[in-house]
Formats: sequence, structure tokens, C-alpha cells
Amino acid sequence: MADKNDFADLHVHTDRSDGIFSPRKVVEKAVEIGLGAIALTDHDSVDAIGMSIEAAEGQDIEIIPGVEISATKGEGEVHILGYFVDPRDRAFLDFLSVQKRSRVERMEQMLALLASSGITVPKEKVFSAEAGGTVGRLHLARIMAEERLVGDVYEAFDRYIGDGKPCYVGHKKPSHIEAVSIIKDAGGVPVLAHPGGSVKDEALMDHVEAGVMGIEVYHTKHSPADSAKYLAFAEEHGLIATGGSDCHGDTRKGKILLGKVRVGKETVEALRAASEKVKEANRARGHL
Repeated sequence: MADKNDFADLHVHTDRSDGIFSPRKVVEKAVEIGLGAIALTDHDSVDAIGMSIEAAEGQDIEIIPGVEISATKGEGEVHILGYFVDPRDRAFLDFLSVQKRSRVERMEQMLALLASSGITVPKEKVFSAEAGGTVGRLHLARIMAEERLVGDVYEAFDRYIGDGKPCYVGHKKPSHIEAVSIIKDAGGVPVLAHPGGSVKDEALMDHVEAGVMGIEVYHTKHSPADSAKYLAFAEEHGLIATGGSDCHGDTRKGKILLGKVRVGKETVEALRAASEKVKEANRARGHL
């Protein structure tokens, strides 16, 4: 029988993007529930990685450097996870810096639209919540709820800032092909995130052709039938089957998702080996 420490949650967010918990608190909670590894996959940010590794010193847990890149495919949006990226890679950091600026500009526009709708959100509070990471809609929604401008974060999305709502503004994103390339250039393993929520079955092969090396088979919003379907797809196309809770902190019911979806440490080793192959290929073509 496997110990709890043999498991990993490979999709975790911190307050460096749109999570609630600090990197240290995420590590503490992961240790508390006995996870052997977690992957920090903040949106367009690697700011939490160093802090998480420091918080994990002396603890029986591995911090896997990761990222979740928002990308476009056709008219829609998809997310590409990157595992074992180099958080010090200069080109990678430059890309993330551009994404951060784009998110700030988008937030400025949404605040203006909200104001024109009679919803005045304290700007300084929105950007102080960023705390050096990437500012997103969940930050904004939480502040709207704290200021009692809406009943809760879900109302903020449903009435104002959700996709297609009156105060929604998109931001500049790379294509799904570019996102895969960016992750590989940083030595990482690109994995298609939560396909059950964003990718039609007939489009899955497009991501394989773009170069993803894995697919998130297990996810909080995937049904058992979804997971079985994506596992079969992964096996058919030689992809690494990953999984994670996509924990952002507390849910609507006050529950914490961290560790609710987990995979075995063999998945971590498969990702580590794949990253080594990516890095070796990068060295062979002179990309160090």
C-alpha cells in the first residue's frame, strides 16, 4: 500500500497569481496532508517558486517548478502547463514580464468599464493584491466582494467580468503553438491543461501536433468518464498522463482542493525524465 508521500498534486496556484494562499502557506498545507510533491503552476508567473522551495527546506516534499500559460487557439482560450521549467531562464522571464504588463493594462480597462457601470473598485487595492505576481480577474472579484460591491466572487463573474460580460476585457496571449515552444525553450514539459473544460475532442490532436508532451487526465472538474477518455488518448499518443486539483484556495463551499486530485510519484519521474530530454535537445541546438 502506497504512503501518502508517494503522491503529488501537479496543479497548484498561489497568491502570486490568482490563488488565495501564500507560497509558504501552500507548502505548509501540502506537508500537513502528506503530499510528497506539488507543482507550482501560477498563471504566467514563476514568482512563487523560489519562496516555495525555501519554505520546503527540511520538509519531506518536492517543489516542482511550473507555470500555466494562457494561450489562444482559434477564437478560444486554452491553458498549457509547463513542468520543470527553468525559473531563471532570461528569455522565459522576459516573456512572462510582457504577459504581466498585458494583464495590468487589461485590468486598468476593466476597472474603467466597471466605473462607467457605477462600480468603483479601489485601484490601489487591486494592484496591491498583485504582490509581485500576475494580477487577474479572481483578484478583482475577491476585492469586489470584500468591498461589498457584489455578494460574492461568483456574482462578480456572472454579472460583470466573466467571459462575454459587460466589463470583460481580454489580454494579449501567445498561440497554443507558441506557448508550447516557450515552455520547451525554458527546459519544461508542455502539458495540455484541463481539456474537459476548454478543448473539444476533435481538437486534441492539434495540441499533439503542436508538441505537447502530456495531457491533464485527472482534474477536479473532470468526471470519471472524462478521465478515462483522456487516459486512453494519452496512452494512444504516447503522452504523459498528469493530474492535479487546480487549487486556488477556498472553494465556494469553503473547502480546500489541495491534494483532492493527485497522481503517483512515477508521474513526477516521467515529467523529470521528459524535461531532461527537452534540455538535452536545447543544448544540442545551442539553446542554453
